Amino acid sequence: MSRIFNFSAGPSMMPESVLERAAKEMLNYADSGMSVMEMSHRSKVYDKIIKDAEKKLREVMAIPDNYKVLFLQGGATMQFSMIPLNLMTKNKKADYIVSGSFSGKAYKEAKKYGDVHLAGTSKEDNFSHIPTQEELTLREDADYLHICENNTIFGTTYNYLPETNGVPIVSDMSSCILSKPVDVAKYGMIYAGAQKNMGPAGLTVVIVREDLVGEPQEMTPVMLRYDEMVNNDSMYNTPPTYAIYMLGLMLDWVESMGGLKGMEAHNEKKAGILYDYLDQSSFYKTNVVKENRSLMNVTFTTGDEEMDAKFIKASVEKKFSNLKGHRSVGGMRASIYNAMPIEGVEALVAFMKEFEAQNA
Repeated sequence: MSRIFNFSAGPSMMPESVLERAAKEMLNYADSGMSVMEMSHRSKVYDKIIKDAEKKLREVMAIPDNYKVLFLQGGATMQFSMIPLNLMTKNKKADYIVSGSFSGKAYKEAKKYGDVHLAGTSKEDNFSHIPTQEELTLREDADYLHICENNTIFGTTYNYLPETNGVPIVSDMSSCILSKPVDVAKYGMIYAGAQKNMGPAGLTVVIVREDLVGEPQEMTPVMLRYDEMVNNDSMYNTPPTYAIYMLGLMLDWVESMGGLKGMEAHNEKKAGILYDYLDQSSFYKTNVVKENRSLMNVTFTTGDEEMDAKFIKASVEKKFSNLKGHRSVGGMRASIYNAMPIEGVEALVAFMKEFEAQNA
């Protein structure tokens, strides 16, 4: 069976060239006589893999020297606990903007560990926009402000970074990291699950300003302490070795695409094709306000649940995968992360036009 266009929100598709390289190196990596999957994480061969992955990430994202890079496990969801346990320690206060499902979960979890303030939310309009600066109520003595930069389920993204008067911004970039250039120095911390733009599931990347690592709350389990992970170079225990290796391959591919500026142009072109069609269609609708439209996750509906179900069934028959919207919101969702080729979006729009003509 030939490969299909996979619009999964995650784990998502990866570039064929990356998968082919991984397959070629599967049985015998760098003449080591073994697979990366079999390697001791303490070996010299693997030491080079993990150090090269960090070096490449620092280069691609232009990460300043005063930021630590950690390769962890537990997904972005584990960070919902790690962040307050490690960073909500000075004044035991934190502000959260809830702009979707995952930021809501992060907010709920953080409330277990200190004084957590809802600084803004767009829940009242079903998360169709990102709260503006004017809609926020921020505290000057908060230890940090938490945001989810791109909302996978609702298809929204920030078009600005909140002004916090020096309060560090902690950003969940799980579904938009590596999709465009980012000024890391404007953040206190960035974290992301790898399974959207960085490789397979199992790896979580944390980029944290070193002065924020500090002293975690006393009750913090050792595996949830940033300082322990920093002091042990992400190897307090066995890290997700193969996923880190795959991150290195993905970063090589990003560089081959022109780095993050090249990725941004690639992603803007793809999303533009799909949004331009949605804007002129009277059959499909997207509820996201234009200024907050995600380049990674495009949500839409016909406005009729039965028609949406018919669309999903027809899309599967046409060899498109995972276009069904999240169970909490319904409709359709096309996740067009970095690895989705322009041809995939063009094929999707052609199918949408055909379906519209047959069912409008």
